[in-house]
Amino acid sequence: MTNSQKQKKQESGKRELPPTAWAVLGLLSFPGERTGYELKKWADSSLRFFYWSPAISQIYAELRRLEELGYAASARSGPEEVRAKRRYAITEAGREALAGWAGGTADAGPPVLKHGLLLRVWLGHLAEPERLRAMVDEHLERTRGELAAVREALAEAGEVPEWAFPALALRWSERQHLAELELGEALRTDLAALDGPAGVARQADGDAPTPG
Repeated sequence: MTNSQKQKKQESGKRELPPTAWAVLGLLSFPGERTGYELKKWADSSLRFFYWSPAISQIYAELRRLEELGYAASARSGPEEVRAKRRYAITEAGREALAGWAGGTADAGPPVLKHGLLLRVWLGHLAEPERLRAMVDEHLERTRGELAAVREALAEAGEVPEWAFPALALRWSERQHLAELELGEALRTDLAALDGPAGVARQADGDAPTPG
């Protein structure tokens, strides 16, 4: 492959970076160098509350991509550490590209909701009422646990001036989890109403509730 072809391939890669790559580069944009494992831990205590948390294999794949593009650089630890570790840092080119993407004019796109519980409720005519109510209760309990984790992460972020903007995202996530609890309680009330004398029949036949 000629130098010209390599340059064209690199430029194409820069234009086609997926959100996952930008998110990993974003984790590197804060002060300090980090291993892939440390990036995964931070994603689990930050990104996952409002976006998602990539698998460790995804993180390392994106780190390799970012290095190839010159957006990140890495170095192995010295002999003073028992186990050698590779630490990654953002480059000036990476910071410039990330700033262009974060502050760009492209539409960020709508939020994507994949609510497993609601998919089960949608098929509630095939389920027992008690099981549906139990699933809602389980969802509420899990959401309370997530809310506690968000608040713990928010407390940690609030102590670091450089994490002011991640703290804003976590504060939004706190409100979102509180809203999810409210929606879950309302859903439980709605399910109870369907179990009464005026409730709908639980059967799979009949026309689908769609227009036309």
